[in-house]
Amino acid sequence: MSDRKWLPPHDPEEGWDTPTEEDVADLLGEDGLVAGVSLGGPLPGDEDDDGDDHLPPRPIPEVGSPEWQADTAELAAVEEELTTRWPESKLEPSLDRIAELMSVLGDPQHAYPVVHVAGTNGKTSVTRMIDALLRALHQRTGRNSSPHLQSVTERIALDGEPITARTFVDTYRELQPYLEMVDQRSEEAGGPRMSYFEVLTGMAFAAFADAPVDVAVVETGMGGTWDATNVVRPTVAVVTPVGLDHTDYLGDNLAQIAGEKAGIIQPAPTDDLLPRDPVAVIGRQEPEAMEVLLRQAVEVGAVVARLGSEFDVVDRKLAVGGQQLTLRGLGGEYTDVFLPLFGEHQAENAATALAAVEAFFGAGPDRMLDPELIRAGFAAVDNPGRLERLSSSPTVIVDAAHNGHGGRALAQSITSEFDFKRLVAVVAMLDGKDADAFLAALEPVVEEVVVTRTASARAMELAELARIAEERFTSQRVHVVETLPDAVSAALDLVGVPDPTADDDVSGVGVLVTGSVVTAGAARSLFGKDAQ
Repeated sequence: MSDRKWLPPHDPEEGWDTPTEEDVADLLGEDGLVAGVSLGGPLPGDEDDDGDDHLPPRPIPEVGSPEWQADTAELAAVEEELTTRWPESKLEPSLDRIAELMSVLGDPQHAYPVVHVAGTNGKTSVTRMIDALLRALHQRTGRNSSPHLQSVTERIALDGEPITARTFVDTYRELQPYLEMVDQRSEEAGGPRMSYFEVLTGMAFAAFADAPVDVAVVETGMGGTWDATNVVRPTVAVVTPVGLDHTDYLGDNLAQIAGEKAGIIQPAPTDDLLPRDPVAVIGRQEPEAMEVLLRQAVEVGAVVARLGSEFDVVDRKLAVGGQQLTLRGLGGEYTDVFLPLFGEHQAENAATALAAVEAFFGAGPDRMLDPELIRAGFAAVDNPGRLERLSSSPTVIVDAAHNGHGGRALAQSITSEFDFKRLVAVVAMLDGKDADAFLAALEPVVEEVVVTRTASARAMELAELARIAEERFTSQRVHVVETLPDAVSAALDLVGVPDPTADDDVSGVGVLVTGSVVTAGAARSLFGKDAQ
């Protein structure tokens, strides 16, 4: 080794020195990382040095081709196998099974840094925004989110795109012997087999390691402490607004639910070569939830960044197709940010996502990320099923809101972002959800409501949903239709547009399809939208 200094003690005001080839050679020796490969040169076979050293992706079969049909059939078979497991709506407070699976696989969830996202509302939106920003900043990303809207493959995304049916099937089959081993051990000890959600979580972590990814953005399923995703060691933990949901598992008040969500805020690993303080990025919260989250952060020694304090939305203006934002991040103010999503809550989600990405890269006062790349990342955000316009003639909007908090945010956005003279809602909800709170939030902005049910086994009984709707809207404003396609047709008739493809003047009228993620996904399929 020479006496050259490679990396001096880190001075936040100065940043790191950029190592030269000589610096790296001093550390690695004469042979470099791989014998026969000169430092800084292309890998063998990549002499064109196109900057892409990953294996080329397998070609995606053309829709309808024999290969596509075979892959689709195998995917359906795997999904059928997965339905024999505990549904993701059922939770046991244990990480034993997922931890054992990870251990026998070599702990793939520790092969890359992780941004972990929990919360009741907005977590999918924030997860997708973080993913888009990281990709704009030249990171290869893995994204794990749930539940899916249309295809189970949406839950595992690489570089912003759902994995193919073939990759999903191959990943499952590769893990299958290990799943069966964990199942057997758990059952012998008197426990259950791995759940649907645990299996999909394990598949995501394995797929990310195989890719490989530079960073994974992982969304919890339910809660946090006992959520299967909580075997990661997050560099940044994000908690979006906490509300009353899944009260049968998480608790019947905000403090209890926040305590479960707070479980993703973990102490820094003790075995890291370059230890760093964990960061907790916290979205807007009710006081009782914020107190619990802050207490957890203090207990584990996490640095805290809060919406409305360390970061915020400075300005928000409506724009064609979305909104124009000025965001105050951890490193400074980012102006002229176009977000192709509607609603004040999405602006706050954007500020939260920005702070999380800044924290991931270690940005701080006067050390901003590249504003142009941040703008590019936000402009590229897509968030299917969240105030998404499915048709313009008339306006048909779909939103996956499914509880009181989500309903209030949806109603506020409808009021502030749109100018409807007449709006009819199509509502289908899942059993166990607070339909009364949701419908109460929508009532002031919706003229009439068509209640229906989806094909989901968890769908709320139509008679019960109709009863609750009539209490909120009166029977004259409530229509009961058996299936979602017929309900959408009925809503179009009610707004006076039986044919949504007609060129008639339909300004000022609209249909809102909402009530659950399942409802949103079915509506997207009904209008011919592809899974994203």
